[in-house]
Amino acid sequence: MARPKPPTGIVLSPAQQRSRRARNVAIGVAVGLLVLLVYALTIAKLGGHVGDRAL
Repeated sequence: MARPKPPTGIVLSPAQQRSRRARNVAIGVAVGLLVLLVYALTIAKLGGHVGDRAL
């Protein structure tokens, strides 16, 4: 039976993997909040009756 190849490149420790995961989640949340902020500002700038006008 052939031996599995050892991983090549950088191997992260479990603590580094948790840190990377937490950082990625924080970045994802920040991007999501930025999208919501832009959406809310766009709706606010267009006004409350934007749905009432004819297309």
